[in-house]
Amino acid sequence: MQNEEGRSGAPGPIDEPNDAARDRGSPPKTDAAKSEATKSEVTMTLSDNRSALAAFGQYDQNLAKIERKLGVSIHVNGNHVTIKGPPEASGNAQRALLKIYERARSGQNIGLGDIDGAIAESVEQGTLFPNQSQAPVAPFSFQQIATRKKGVVRARNATQHEYLRALRQYELVFAEGPAGTGKTWLAVGHAVLLLEQGIVERLILSRPAVEAGERLGFLPGDMREKVDPYLRPIFDALNDFMDSRIVERGLATGMIEVAPLAFMRGRTLSNACILLDEAQNATSMQMKMFLTRLGEGSRMIINGDPTQVDLPPGQKSGLREAVGLLSGLEGIGHVVFKDGDVVRHDIVRRIVTAYENAERINSGRGDTGPRGPRE
Repeated sequence: MQNEEGRSGAPGPIDEPNDAARDRGSPPKTDAAKSEATKSEVTMTLSDNRSALAAFGQYDQNLAKIERKLGVSIHVNGNHVTIKGPPEASGNAQRALLKIYERARSGQNIGLGDIDGAIAESVEQGTLFPNQSQAPVAPFSFQQIATRKKGVVRARNATQHEYLRALRQYELVFAEGPAGTGKTWLAVGHAVLLLEQGIVERLILSRPAVEAGERLGFLPGDMREKVDPYLRPIFDALNDFMDSRIVERGLATGMIEVAPLAFMRGRTLSNACILLDEAQNATSMQMKMFLTRLGEGSRMIINGDPTQVDLPPGQKSGLREAVGLLSGLEGIGHVVFKDGDVVRHDIVRRIVTAYENAERINSGRGDTGPRGPRE
């Protein structure tokens, strides 16, 4: 191998020998040998064998993902783990594996998305505290929410961390970003948490009734049945965080209310958590009307993707206008997700990136081009 030849091969004639090599009495190292010398080796022992196996994943798939993401090699012998790679990457891999191991010890299920979250959390910790002697006593961790049904849900990347922190800090939060970044899901989880803690008395869910490029025509049923197709993503998230019987009882008693955006005029919403999803399809007039519904003791969350506007041509998106006017005002938070923050399947991240790259190219040519994927 090149590394071995670089270390043991006989040096050829050199007109001007390297000073450092002359001092050591050995030939200069090759690039491969230098790269090998910069690698570090981290060893660790996981005391709980059952939790260690859960942390490694089936056929060590969790370890394989850490290797691919961070560019390290991980070797396991029983419950002894050796990590080899660049010093920074090795440290990040060690922190990520320890976080996964601690989750396994606490009885939490571990999916591939949790591995991505642990890696992002560890990289963020390494960025904030490059010198581990400066790190706080309590290890850095992303923001989390915990509901009775779902248990603990932790942010999976730095933007989700900022989003959850903004939801805790501000009474009104705007979140923009592409499909699959967790905007709606985390917003519903936070709303359920506020309801369970008694901070708010009810949840109000709203969404513009705008079709995505096709006309559905007349929909039969009462108001809830008419708007149900538009609010299905929110109901799916609700059933993730709350027992389905509680959701049905809440809908029956008014604790959970489904309110089409067009029917919000004239109301004052107090002691409630109000969620407006797909806000990019609200007009400027609708957005102003919705924002002014905020009453005492209430929280408002507004989500949308400004690149996916389904309004008629020439009609301005209320989300873009509101963000431009209100960002930076006291009591208002604003979080922007990027394509790299997609937490669905890895293919979804690549799809979103491809569409955004095409849109940037088309924008440079003055062509609007096709619209990207829907949430």
